[in-house]
Amino acid sequence: MTPRERVLRAFRKLDGYPDRVPVQFELCRQLLDYFGDKLGIPAHYTDNLYEDVTYRISGNEVRTAMGCDVVVTGAGAASNFTPKKFDDGTWLNEYGMRMKQGDIYVEVAEYPLAEVHTASDVHAFSFPDPHAAGRYDDARALVEKYRGDYFIIGDIEVTIFSLAHQLVGFEKLLLDMALGAEYLEPLFSACADFQIEVGRHLVELGVDAFWVGDDFGSQTDLLMSPQMFRDLLKPHYTRMNVELKRVNPDVIPILHCDGAVSKLLDDIYETGFEVFNPVQPGVPGHGPKELKDRFGDKFVFWGAIDQQDLLPNGTDEDLEADIKEKIDIIGKNRGYMISPAHIIQADVSPERVEKFIELCKKYGRYE
Repeated sequence: MTPRERVLRAFRKLDGYPDRVPVQFELCRQLLDYFGDKLGIPAHYTDNLYEDVTYRISGNEVRTAMGCDVVVTGAGAASNFTPKKFDDGTWLNEYGMRMKQGDIYVEVAEYPLAEVHTASDVHAFSFPDPHAAGRYDDARALVEKYRGDYFIIGDIEVTIFSLAHQLVGFEKLLLDMALGAEYLEPLFSACADFQIEVGRHLVELGVDAFWVGDDFGSQTDLLMSPQMFRDLLKPHYTRMNVELKRVNPDVIPILHCDGAVSKLLDDIYETGFEVFNPVQPGVPGHGPKELKDRFGDKFVFWGAIDQQDLLPNGTDEDLEADIKEKIDIIGKNRGYMISPAHIIQADVSPERVEKFIELCKKYGRYE
């Protein structure tokens, strides 16, 4: 069974059970380089417009050799773009965000729309060119290489809500959402317009699914009220799914959304998303049985393995028990792809990465 067929059966797009639950994972640069050296396969990096997404869409040749059933690709930097670098180590990316390297992820040091107040301020802002030369060269090459054998996802994370707060500032955006600022509708619409064009390119290239990424939850609850989501954001995700389904009716819409967001899952389903990722564990409403019982007829689940504490700090026995539980519950009757809930970071040893893959394949077999 090819990895692509395995995923399509698990996602209930083909009749019959897969031979096992499909496995997916992403690795930080240190781990990608380690395994690339170990396997003798140099990791290829695709620089995304938003730096952290680079590690979602890079090193596919390494990850597939390790046993990943999925190839993830996305938009790269424009051929003519060179980031402006400053003496303090910060730099400007294609969005005009002044970036700095945090302890693990990059952070925005200066927001290009920090002073936005009106619709005119939004209209005056120039988004990167979604059609720029070179932007999809790596995506095209990956689709040509892996099409038909591996399940290929086109990643357009940092999509609407997350892109907006990386442009405006997180606290300002949430406060202005509560106050009903006039710039919100044109800003969310502009973010959606830009990312729909990125998604259109990827779907036209032939990806099997597109992956939207915005976080609506914290470790304990939603970042906004359900009604605020329905009024300000839901129409844009619905429009995105409709537009990209017009390009290919068979393409699968996936939402990555961190945090405790079970209160929004009915609304998220109504926008057209078919797969929910990363099924962040350990937050309210995300118990495996609760999610499978409540939403298993609506969503395929992808993720659910804790990379915050379990992978770096838990014992092999803890990891084994968790993987077995998630497969037994979420993977019952298909509808599950197992994965860590985020990119595996350097605090996880290479040996634990290998143990994770081994255990997923050991317990993922359908009898």
